Amino acid sequence: MARIHYRIVAHDGGWAYKLNDVFSEPFSSRSAALAAARRVAAEQRVPGDTTQIEYEDEYGKWHTELSEGDDRPDVDVVA
Repeated sequence: MARIHYRIVAHDGGWAYKLNDVFSEPFSSRSAALAAARRVAAEQRVPGDTTQIEYEDEYGKWHTELSEGDDRPDVDVVA
């Protein structure tokens, strides 16, 4: 199972949540960024439908695979 860590960081004159090298939009307060990150983390845990997905990897190669609807990542927010 994949593990995802959202981190709360200072960004662009405010606060944001960050996943790896990707920042969210800026929030005016740390508590607003934390609340948004917690909402996003909760959405990641919701099971969906089994479906076929396509994605491009870092080398520009496209992949197609079946994504199980109950195969959800383990998500947390590091405040």
